[in-house]
Amino acid sequence: MYSIGDMVSVDDRMQSGYQYEISAPPGTGFAPDFQPYYTPKQMLELGIFEGKYCNDCRGELPPDWYVDAKIADRPDPSLNCFGIKSRQPLSAWREKGWIVGPDPRGWFQWYCRYYLGRRLPEIDAHQIKRWRAFARHAGQIRKNCEPGDIFCRPRQRQALQQWAYDPFI
Repeated sequence: MYSIGDMVSVDDRMQSGYQYEISAPPGTGFAPDFQPYYTPKQMLELGIFEGKYCNDCRGELPPDWYVDAKIADRPDPSLNCFGIKSRQPLSAWREKGWIVGPDPRGWFQWYCRYYLGRRLPEIDAHQIKRWRAFARHAGQIRKNCEPGDIFCRPRQRQALQQWAYDPFI
């Protein structure tokens, strides 16, 4: 794991030559209005993005994040916690303006780097605002599903998990 002051160099399929500094202890020092339910490691273990996310980031992300991660060479919806298709192509993310700053893979990549201790105040504020807005999906599940019925609204539940919210609300 990284320590404050470490420089992280990124060299993967989507980004080369990017570096960032660790300026907070990994897993701590989060903004007060950002309280994710899952760590990135837990999310990878539970199954997100059909097993096809950050697979080529092993040089940047801690090796222990991959020990029990559900990873695939090709997108496999059965690897998702709710066993459903949950991805849109990156082109759709770009069209909708969801790719922000130096994180070409989107919100989850930002969260991984934030968790590791990278801090970019403007980008962090923007992504935390997006994360907070995503809570509306939990409200829709509470409104439309019987308590304990985890099969109600599986797409929204999978999406919640991919945004580090508890999908089993």
